[in-house]
Amino acid sequence: MRCISVVLILFFSTPAFALEIKSEAFEKGGYINSEYTCEAGDISPALSWSDVPVGTKSFALICDDPDAPAKSWSHWVIFNIPADKANLAKDIPKIGRFDDGTIQGLNDFGKVGYGGPCPPPGRAHRYFFKLYALDTNLLLYENATKDDCLEAIKGHIIAEAETFGVYKK
Repeated sequence: MRCISVVLILFFSTPAFALEIKSEAFEKGGYINSEYTCEAGDISPALSWSDVPVGTKSFALICDDPDAPAKSWSHWVIFNIPADKANLAKDIPKIGRFDDGTIQGLNDFGKVGYGGPCPPPGRAHRYFFKLYALDTNLLLYENATKDDCLEAIKGHIIAEAETFGVYKK
């Protein structure tokens, strides 16, 4: 007698989602309008995100310029953005703490909030907006720097996404 074994494997699949971030102010890899730079309004661009993973308790966002002459220059550190938010509006006020718990840290200009692109004359620089979905709120204050934030998010990142724009004087 022959034995026939049948193995049935069922795959329960759900669509693969990946956290995404975009800006209405510039296309990914496109030029950033001077309105968002030190040469004009120096206001933060609107950003939105989608496909937030389950378990997200807060978001952190870091904007930096890896093409800066001395080091990767931090332009914006903002964290404890509530998990139910899906965007940051254009021109976020340059204050440390918001009523919803969102906190802005210090950029490398030594100021709280967004400091727009301000490269030296010459070639274009890239400005990365990196969004982190976290499983916690960070125990940091308004004077937190990019390095403080990156240290605090270790072990708490559920997903991350980035977009970037370029700018030159």
